[in-house]
Amino acid sequence: MAAGALWGLVAALETHRGRDRAVRALSYGCQLAGAALPGPAGLPGGLLAASAQLSSCRTALRLFDDLAMLRHSCSYGLGPEGEDALVRGLSVLCNVANQLYYPCEHLAWAADVGIVRAGSRQWWARSTALWGCALLLGILRSLRILCQLRRKLSQHKCTSSPQQQQKLRAQVKAEVLSILMDTADLSNAIHWLPPGFLWAGKFPPWLVGLLGTISSLIGIYQASKGANSEAA
Repeated sequence: MAAGALWGLVAALETHRGRDRAVRALSYGCQLAGAALPGPAGLPGGLLAASAQLSSCRTALRLFDDLAMLRHSCSYGLGPEGEDALVRGLSVLCNVANQLYYPCEHLAWAADVGIVRAGSRQWWARSTALWGCALLLGILRSLRILCQLRRKLSQHKCTSSPQQQQKLRAQVKAEVLSILMDTADLSNAIHWLPPGFLWAGKFPPWLVGLLGTISSLIGIYQASKGANSEAA
């Protein structure tokens, strides 16, 4: 059992997505611990510095994600014919926001390191706004799917088999977790927007770390459940 879990972890870390999830969780975890511990120097300061470096590492690795996102957007297109029209529309808009996010972030990164002459702050704000829009669209999409699943559960409560009921409940759980994950990330995204918009700039570092850690752990859990389902 332990050996299987170990090899599963190794296999996940050998993939780009698996490693990104691990680095993300570690980055937010370091920020949470560093901000929660007393004193700015010593271990707390080291943890916060490690969090910043891990976050920069993820930003650099995202320089290569444009084509993967483009492939996903093209493969989804306007969505399958049998899917709910609202779900399809929200998914397409979410893909567009995610696709535009990457070049904005790349320009902000390039401006920070001095490759291009531009104000990086405005490009960071644009990329964060696009990320927030994608998260909001994802939440709305999950809420729509959740309503459809609950309707199916109530309509077919007496006619569907226990296996079908269990499958629908698992889908409901997955959508609820997606809403929690995206809501945590959206809260942080708003915090990173320019001051003056909602609670932008008002979160303490420990709260940013906590929300990011919660989101990261949910993402890792969902990825592991998906891998287990494929293996089964």
